[in-house]
Amino acid sequence: MNKFAKPALFLVALIAISLLGVGLYLQLVQEMLPCPLCILQRYAFALTALLCLTTVVLPNQYLRAGAALASLAAITGAGIAIRHLWVKAHPTISCGIDVLEVFLNKIVFANWLPTLFQADGLCTTEYDPILGLSIPAWALIWFTIFAVSLSLLALRYRRPA
Repeated sequence: MNKFAKPALFLVALIAISLLGVGLYLQLVQEMLPCPLCILQRYAFALTALLCLTTVVLPNQYLRAGAALASLAAITGAGIAIRHLWVKAHPTISCGIDVLEVFLNKIVFANWLPTLFQADGLCTTEYDPILGLSIPAWALIWFTIFAVSLSLLALRYRRPA
């Protein structure tokens, strides 16, 4: 298990960064504007990737803690995706132009990287499904995969003697 721990963390980071790229493609090419919950999910993907990459470069003694923190970031992202799916199932509820959007668009990262972190859309906007699933459903699947994998890694990793 030890020799696969850091490659597994790197793979999770690579996939999370790739999913951010998919989000940018959908936004810039397919013209799907990200809503506040989409942006929060982007933050969760970015944090998961950042924690995994940081753990890869740290000594092995920090692997359990790093994997556990990255798992918490993925669990948070899963919670946001679940909320997003709930909002889409109840179209009378909106997270559109509200306090959350104003708050998110004032965060430093929204000013530094507005293309990636600025919320411009409405959560209830219906876009064509991708392979039969909505974008938040795909996000929930990936966050779940990350959370389970990282939790198992954190629980099963043993430092070499």
